Amino acid sequence: MARERKISFPMVANYNSVVKYFVEHGLNAAFIMPPKLTRRTVEIGAKNSPDYVCAPFKTLLGNMVDALEAGADTLVMTMGLCRLGYYAELQEQILKDLGYDFEMINLAAYSTGKNRDYFKAVRRLNPRVSLGRLALTFAECLKMVEHIDEIEEEYYRNCGFERHPGQYKKVYDRFLLNMELARNVRDIEAGYLKAKREFQAILLDKPEQPLRVGVIGEYFTVMDEFSNLYLEQKLADMGVEVHRWMNLTHRNIHYQGQKNLGVQISEYCRYEMGPTSTANIWCAKNYAVHGFDGIIHLKSAGCTPEIDIMPVLQNISRDYKIPVLYLTYDSQTSDTGLMTRVEAFYDMISMRKQVVQI
Repeated sequence: MARERKISFPMVANYNSVVKYFVEHGLNAAFIMPPKLTRRTVEIGAKNSPDYVCAPFKTLLGNMVDALEAGADTLVMTMGLCRLGYYAELQEQILKDLGYDFEMINLAAYSTGKNRDYFKAVRRLNPRVSLGRLALTFAECLKMVEHIDEIEEEYYRNCGFERHPGQYKKVYDRFLLNMELARNVRDIEAGYLKAKREFQAILLDKPEQPLRVGVIGEYFTVMDEFSNLYLEQKLADMGVEVHRWMNLTHRNIHYQGQKNLGVQISEYCRYEMGPTSTANIWCAKNYAVHGFDGIIHLKSAGCTPEIDIMPVLQNISRDYKIPVLYLTYDSQTSDTGLMTRVEAFYDMISMRKQVVQI
């Protein structure tokens, strides 16, 4: 029976409430929410990972250990266009060598581009799943993703300017909890609308032309606040309007496609260089064209696609006279070192904006 399974998926940004909803309501199975990421998670992952793998591999591996220790007996791992496509097979072997008894559902093995093959993976989780119920739940999950991304965008654009500090965070945390506890689509919509109303009621002291910074980078690191050491929150606390295009809504649900974006950056890039390369180059140019004060590029150590686009970003920086800060993360990156660089970048773009306005 599906209820006997205890399914888990590694913690990724704020999307695990969506996975929980899909497993419980679409698959009629039990979901084990993995613990929040901690330094212990990263240390366990780094200790048991091969040399030269990227930081997300280590973080996800450590979080799988957390999930198994929390009671999960079935792990689901996604597929990807870079080395992510090889993660699950290697992680499964490492975990089994460590003595864990579980079943791994590797979605990369079903990524043929045909929906019926993805359904085979679903049938492994619950052979009696209803296709109609699954489709309805999937649509509700997409709506939840859109709401999470919209609320998150509004939060980081405005939380640094609230008149009474802490109000935005309370609303934001309550919204995320409501998404995690949602039992039906009415709960999803109610939680979203409540957060929107509460955001609108918060008083802001926002300048007419605030400092605006666009954050781009590698898919996992740029979206996951723990992995990037809460960079967006740090910027917002300095009084910066933070923009990040990269999320599931923009990159997966309503993505314009590589060809459409490629046309808009043809002077900088002729060919696709990796899973998020085209999107990040387009994003950087878009921020520059719209007069942003700076761009911050994030990547995990050893992420080849993001290393490849750095010379292109330098060209955009030169052509549009926009500063770019490059940040690389690994399991040893310290919060102190990060803050030193971010504060220096903030001081630079702040002084530059004052000179330009004069």
